[in-house]
Amino acid sequence: MNTYRVLQTDMEYLAAALTQVRVSVWHVLDDREHIIDYGGPVEAYSAVSIKIMGKRYFRDTFEFRTKK
Repeated sequence: MNTYRVLQTDMEYLAAALTQVRVSVWHVLDDREHIIDYGGPVEAYSAVSIKIMGKRYFRDTFEFRTKK
């Protein structure tokens, strides 16, 4: 059972930004996953990227997680 939730929709990013929850950034490839950034609150988001702690990450490259 996962202890995290993967953010995928604009509504989920908006809710994360409004509640200021910590969002971590992961690179997942096949069965391997690596944490890229322990993250922080979502500062901005677009159809292409998510801004966390002053850095932008592409939505189609990374997975964004928050604790359940």
